[in-house]
Amino acid sequence: MIPAPGRMCDVGGHRLHVLCRGAGAPPVVLEAGIAASSLSWTLVQSGIAAFTTCCAYDRAGLGWSQAPATRRTVNRILDELGVVMTQIGGGARVILVGHSFGSLIVRGFAAQHPERVAALVLIDPPMEWIHGTRERVRMLQGARYLSRVGALLARVGFVRLALRWLTGGRPDASRRVASAFGPTVARTLARIVGEVRKLPEDVHPLVQAHWCEPKCFHAMGDHLLVLQREGRVLGGLEPPPDIPVVVMSGSHQPASELAAQRVLAERSSRGRHVVAPRSGHWILFDEPELIVSVVREIVEGTRAA
Repeated sequence: MIPAPGRMCDVGGHRLHVLCRGAGAPPVVLEAGIAASSLSWTLVQSGIAAFTTCCAYDRAGLGWSQAPATRRTVNRILDELGVVMTQIGGGARVILVGHSFGSLIVRGFAAQHPERVAALVLIDPPMEWIHGTRERVRMLQGARYLSRVGALLARVGFVRLALRWLTGGRPDASRRVASAFGPTVARTLARIVGEVRKLPEDVHPLVQAHWCEPKCFHAMGDHLLVLQREGRVLGGLEPPPDIPVVVMSGSHQPASELAAQRVLAERSSRGRHVVAPRSGHWILFDEPELIVSVVREIVEGTRAA
């Protein structure tokens, strides 16, 4: 396994990997998507670290973090984020930036601990997933099934082989083998690799190394189960309206979802809605400079105040 670039933080029974760059206040903490790691913030973190302290971490089981010692619940995830924040900034108020599922986590933390949060940046928050409709439940169950399949394939070495082929110039061979496990597996693998290729090339081997470990697939399944069981709980955690909130949407979103995300921003008395014109769901890959610009404005405003 490639050595962790950051430090390990004990959160009670297991340790989480935390990587901090830059210096200055207020600190910024980055919360990744449901199956993503600190590596997904590579382009954003380097930009923010130019003007303040910026930390990304891996939730339990993902990236360099250890597998969880306890069953995953919303409150346990929020508690672990709190421990990470304390070790990063002591009692300082923090700007929390969350992508997708991570945006639900940082909103939930701000609702429970508003005195510790200076501002929120919510990147493409999945508003449609907090309502447990039958269709959404079936999709989450299907995704959990794929995570179990992925763990098995990682254990027997197939994931390593498939990713090597995809990133090494033999995508057709990889697709043929992946198709043996069904078209959904093949499409999912190709889509994930397509997104990862947007990161710097030196990050690709690190992402590959993580997803060759079964623990990452198990962690993905754990977080999907949290969303399935407690999505409404997460959606119902409302931060106080005086906390500044910027909601960033990918332009790929349908009008109904853009409207829901706009309403989310308007719940804050200092809320703002920003649409990333050249982005899909992964704004942090497609337009990282836009996220950096938004965070810079918040940091400068906080310092001025």
